[in-house]
Amino acid sequence: MNSRSLQTTIVFLVIGGILALAFGGFFGSASRQFSSVLIEIQTWISSRYLGIQDFITAPRDIVSLRARNTELETQVSQLQAQVIELQQRVSETEILAALVDFSRSNPESTYKAAAVIGRDPSPFLHYIIINRGSNDDIRRGMPVVTNQGLVGRVDAVIADAARVQLITDPASSINVYLQNAATDAVLLGSVTGDVSLDMISQDASVEPGDLILTSGLGGGYPSDLIIGQVVTMRTLEFELFQQATVQPAVDFARLQIVLVITNFRPVDITPLVP
Repeated sequence: MNSRSLQTTIVFLVIGGILALAFGGFFGSASRQFSSVLIEIQTWISSRYLGIQDFITAPRDIVSLRARNTELETQVSQLQAQVIELQQRVSETEILAALVDFSRSNPESTYKAAAVIGRDPSPFLHYIIINRGSNDDIRRGMPVVTNQGLVGRVDAVIADAARVQLITDPASSINVYLQNAATDAVLLGSVTGDVSLDMISQDASVEPGDLILTSGLGGGYPSDLIIGQVVTMRTLEFELFQQATVQPAVDFARLQIVLVITNFRPVDITPLVP
């Protein structure tokens, strides 16, 4: 047998052996093991690639996220400012509407609206500053009110502003009338801002909740302006008069817009008092 025939025979024997092994299932387990090895290698390479990619792109993403976060914070701040502005406008509109209704229901007086632009910083005095003055025909002594009740009266005036003494000021003294008890009294302010009644007759039957109005006596205020309500009474047998604590109708901490009664001129009757 020559060499060529020998080679051909060997080749056929090898092929036949491979086919026999394949048909016998000997290559299945080896193939599966080889495939699993390939999958593990591919997974390892993929995870490392993604990690390297994240490491390279992360700084750029962080910068982008920070810029976007700053932009969103700016937008939120702008929206919050707009909300506050709208709330203030709504509040001012509601106040003005209430003041208009009040002026219409009290046509006997003429009014001029004014905005509160300042407050006295002293803890011992109770004043506000309004943006109306002598150029607007505001005069000293004019009463100042809101739709809730009496605020005080104009105490000093310049061209474009005026100072208003509140009824809570310790120097404030107002003649009032207790509607339910049908008796007169004197309303007094205090350093603490609390308001009280004095000079109430011992014979008067005053109860908590009784309405307090200006009496018009003394010429300092027009009559029938709402002051507030009686809270508690203090009565001692050896005293000539009763006293009471008062809850003012006006919330002085929230004053924004007030009305000045411009057709009232106070009368100083002090020289006529014996």
